[in-house]
Amino acid sequence: MIPYSVLDLAIVTEGNDPKEAIQRSRELAVAAEELGYHRFWMAEHHNMEHIASSATSVLLGHMAEATSAIRIGSGGIMLPNHSPYIIAEQFGTLATMYPGRIDLGLGRAPGTDQTTAHAIRPNRMQEVYNFPKNVEELQRYLSNNNRGKVKAFPGQGTEVPLWILGSSTDSAHLAAKLGLPYAFASHFAPQQLVDAVHIYRKEFQPSGQLEHPYVMAGINVVMADTNEQAEYLSSSTKQMFVGVITGERKPLPPPVDDISKVLPFQHRMALKQMLAYSFVGDKRTVAEQLKNFLSETGVDEIITASYLYDHTQRIKSHRLFSEVMQEITIPA
Repeated sequence: MIPYSVLDLAIVTEGNDPKEAIQRSRELAVAAEELGYHRFWMAEHHNMEHIASSATSVLLGHMAEATSAIRIGSGGIMLPNHSPYIIAEQFGTLATMYPGRIDLGLGRAPGTDQTTAHAIRPNRMQEVYNFPKNVEELQRYLSNNNRGKVKAFPGQGTEVPLWILGSSTDSAHLAAKLGLPYAFASHFAPQQLVDAVHIYRKEFQPSGQLEHPYVMAGINVVMADTNEQAEYLSSSTKQMFVGVITGERKPLPPPVDDISKVLPFQHRMALKQMLAYSFVGDKRTVAEQLKNFLSETGVDEIITASYLYDHTQRIKSHRLFSEVMQEITIPA
């Protein structure tokens, strides 16, 4: 059985507020631990009415406090938005409070629109260019080998494991060069997954953190007792991603009986491509889809994104997926 994990954005649903979204994320983290999930990651986004995970490191502490064993981490922190030193202090503090449980996934995208990105850090584009250097700087602050005058306290010596996140082949080259584990955002950018994994494994150079290449791939999952019910529940996900395409990012709407009535025709092909790695259905249907996916990609771990309007149904979907993962056999 390969490890399986959760990616959460503290999604705000119609009729609710960020406080409730954060509480539901905490409940999901507790449930994920009980269900055997390996990690619970949260992602940094800004100026989005439907996402409450902007202060990611703060929320990770909230999730870690509610759990005891599951790994807690970022999927990810958008490093060009921040000083590497400050991130070292934040995650060093988390690792000091919750030793052996903290992951630090790093991306270079803004996690927002360009106007907001400028508000976050006016010289951000220069920091995008400096991303590889800043990853190594951050790694140094968290290690025992920092001989510079500036040290992170807490942070130094915690050796928080770093990950490189990406949605294109560019990130694969960097993850391989640095010898870090690689997480690919195939749950919304599936087109280059296979090529990126191939590049990463071919170019991988062992490091002090990782001896062999390790790939985690993101997928969307919506499960229910029947295929029909799962398709109905997934209509919320589709409506949300249409908002991503159009820039109209509102709280997650409730499901609808006929998605074609609220899905603009001109966006259907883009939505189909974006959600290519979505697993929607009952246990039997999803198990067959997963076998094919795992055989074709050979990834070492799966991280699931699940955007359901009803919190109870969302927890149930994660439970059903866990049952599938514990029962599934991947052909050699």
